Amino acid sequence: MYLSQEVKEKIFEKHGKSKTDTGSAEGQIALFTHRIEHLTKHLKANHKDYNTERSLVMLVGKRRALLDYLTKKDVLRYRAIVKELGLRK
Repeated sequence: MYLSQEVKEKIFEKHGKSKTDTGSAEGQIALFTHRIEHLTKHLKANHKDYNTERSLVMLVGKRRALLDYLTKKDVLRYRAIVKELGLRK
């Protein structure tokens, strides 16, 4: 499985406050980004998998909403997470 408990803990430990802090916006954005990368890789090999494509679009929307929230709350945290994950070019 691509998203085991250990992988989640690493993501939250790196981007959140601790490995048990699953509610922070930065941790959730990092987790969504990891899932988006996995689904994108899957869709490159299986381009007719429309259910996965829909899931990917919904996940990107959730991440966008969290990024918008973070922009309104604290622009410095937004800029830090975007730079850390390489979301903008």
